[in-house]
Amino acid sequence: MKTHAIIPIFIPHRGCPNDCVFCNQKAITARTADVTPEDARRTIETYLPTLQGRNLETIEVAFFGGSFTGIPLDEQSAFLAVAREYKDAGLIDKIHMSTRPDYIDRCILDNLRSYDADTIELGVQSFDPDVLKASDRGHTADDVYEACRLIKEYGFELGIQLMIGLPGDSMEKCIFSAREAVRIGPSIARLYPTIVLNDTELYEMYRRGEYEPLSTDTAVQITKEMYKILDSAGISIIRVGLKSTDLIADGGEIQGHTFHPAFRQLVEGAIAREQLEAQLQIILTESPDTGSVTFTSKGTSFSNMIGNAKSNKLYFAGKYPDLKIRYKTDSSLEDGCYTVVK
Repeated sequence: MKTHAIIPIFIPHRGCPNDCVFCNQKAITARTADVTPEDARRTIETYLPTLQGRNLETIEVAFFGGSFTGIPLDEQSAFLAVAREYKDAGLIDKIHMSTRPDYIDRCILDNLRSYDADTIELGVQSFDPDVLKASDRGHTADDVYEACRLIKEYGFELGIQLMIGLPGDSMEKCIFSAREAVRIGPSIARLYPTIVLNDTELYEMYRRGEYEPLSTDTAVQITKEMYKILDSAGISIIRVGLKSTDLIADGGEIQGHTFHPAFRQLVEGAIAREQLEAQLQIILTESPDTGSVTFTSKGTSFSNMIGNAKSNKLYFAGKYPDLKIRYKTDSSLEDGCYTVVK
């Protein structure tokens, strides 16, 4: 049962000092007009009635779509004042925003604290200096470390967003970024495979043959390894892959084949397959004549055990044709835990 809801307020491309090679904020947010504090109030008022009576533990107002702390301080304050009204009234629980590492300093954090903000997500993308430079991020890895240090010093909840497959990226660099994130210790993380959007420098690089998007399979494999590193450290991975919208869809704003509307399930399904096969191999090594086994998961993890479009079920049936495999649920198991027994 869902216990956490976000009321998203999109402030497209506000506060950002430059266009990164991958960025087309108009396409990502599907918004072009400036958003005002009154727009934010209307958004909150629209969402709140739909969230009442659902026994939610946490309701957040979250400012997304641009670099919130990059807009003028008085504008930040105007938006934050609206959100704080609802928090003071007990109608929401947290105030959340996303921003860039180079738009964090003590003045900004003092202001956020004065409005009782809670969570700051940083668009880190990579901890590798060469990847940041090739992506025209406009900030350095040192900026990232300093911003994270300050956010934690001030007591805010820290979130880190990482991207997979940026220009100059590699499996090794992605793993490094995941491990650096663990070392810093955010509470939450998001993992995004790089998408080639129209009207971006990355699209021009792709068109000139200077950049090749990751295949879906490669993006899944890299993200899977990063996911395992973050998850094993107790970091809550709140999103994997871009959300599908009318503008971000195959044949629309996207070039290449990295985007998949169920990318998270592809990743979590790959993790499930890996766990299941490791246990299965032990059983078959110890008992080569085994004729049947049972794969088990919690009900909420059953779709990942089966795999997107039954991919795991088809995989095991094809690789082990003489083995009868049953798929069952067990409510005593934890989410993401899979067992194999004879």
